[in-house]
Amino acid sequence: MTDDVLAVHGGAPLHGQIRVRGAKNLVSKAMVAALLGESPSRLFDVPRIRDVEVVRGLLGLHGVKVSDGADDGELVMDPTNVESASSDEINVHAGSSRIPILFCGPLLHRLGHAFIPDLGGCHIGPRPIDFHIQALRQFGAVVDKTPEGMHLTAPNGLHGTKLELPYPSVGATEQVLLTAVRAEGVTELRNAAIEPEIMDLICVLQKMGAIITVHTDRVIEILGVPKLHGYNHKPIPDRIEAASWAAAALATRGEIEVLGAQQADMMTFLNVFRSIGGEFEITDARVARTGVTGVEGGIKFWHPGGELNAVALETDVHPGFMTDWQQPLVVALTQARGLSIMHETVYEQRLGYTEALNTMGATIQVYRDCLGGTPCRFGRRNFKHSAVIAGPSKLHAADLVIPDLRAGFSHLIAALAAEGTSRVYGVDLINRGYEDFEGKLAALGALVERI
Repeated sequence: MTDDVLAVHGGAPLHGQIRVRGAKNLVSKAMVAALLGESPSRLFDVPRIRDVEVVRGLLGLHGVKVSDGADDGELVMDPTNVESASSDEINVHAGSSRIPILFCGPLLHRLGHAFIPDLGGCHIGPRPIDFHIQALRQFGAVVDKTPEGMHLTAPNGLHGTKLELPYPSVGATEQVLLTAVRAEGVTELRNAAIEPEIMDLICVLQKMGAIITVHTDRVIEILGVPKLHGYNHKPIPDRIEAASWAAAALATRGEIEVLGAQQADMMTFLNVFRSIGGEFEITDARVARTGVTGVEGGIKFWHPGGELNAVALETDVHPGFMTDWQQPLVVALTQARGLSIMHETVYEQRLGYTEALNTMGATIQVYRDCLGGTPCRFGRRNFKHSAVIAGPSKLHAADLVIPDLRAGFSHLIAALAAEGTSRVYGVDLINRGYEDFEGKLAALGALVERI
């Protein structure tokens, strides 16, 4: 048997305390930003996940010296000797990640050229890179498409420009920020993403010497500067992982304290969690009242007993309900009485994981129609992007194959909530975004083992 299989003995509540580190969706981008500086950067509270390893390898290929700092979770990145890397080497390191597209702006500034291989990532929709390429061309990049990928050059340097996103994409906003900060002149980006991780990346770039103004109505203005220096930064905590463990507490009728989780970036999730019938306590407030020092706070999530409530939800860009929150929460909604609705408006193919839940005893029907009022790009386009969940359903064990990162964690939650022993295949994919998830499961009393 492969050791990429986890036997999950379900049916028992999870109880205990775990900790989340820096947000996956910020840490990898902050590591790329280190390329822009001309002195070393220090990033703290970095999770040990596969995506960090991929970016660390790509930085190393380009001559950035990456080393572990004195503190646990500290990375030191020295970009003094940035150099070119071969397309073959980049392909080897980047096959499982979409992060190389964000190297383009920094490498064009530092070297005058860059290469993008075929991009990997989770298969939840096409996630086209057309806007990335279009934006880079507007900055002055020349793009040469070849069978192995795209080669970019900037014969006349990069210059500020005006751009408007057709949709407030996080990746495209990151691309513009990482390119504009050292482009000559002013860049204006309209309809930008304003997720907390974007704001934290702007904080990183400002620490490096960038001049970035966030206006109202999703408008970001960047005044390019000729040079940037290194940064010291502790990222915001991972709100996706925190919500995933919260959903696990609800689905298993348990109680989990997530140290490091912050209320401000999770307000939308917390409102929904409470509406369903879950309870939570902001534990840093409790620490402050008792006067205890040196104790990290967080959020404690628990199932208070009784029945859970069905809800109607729609995913949306920030400050809406985050698309990465919906898969783990849908597992908990299988235990709520009545009909819940989930309308996915961010990724068009993100409900495929529900088939596995149905094999475990859930009753989930997916539809092509928009079951909600949020403006949606996918209506009448043949994408099954709305789901109706009927509950409560008694879940039973099954053999599960993980299709992507977030769906994988939802399968894991379902296996923990189900009666009997499930076999979950492809669990190493969860390591892309969840640090030491097996150790955390053990700390919560889960009975799991590699087979």
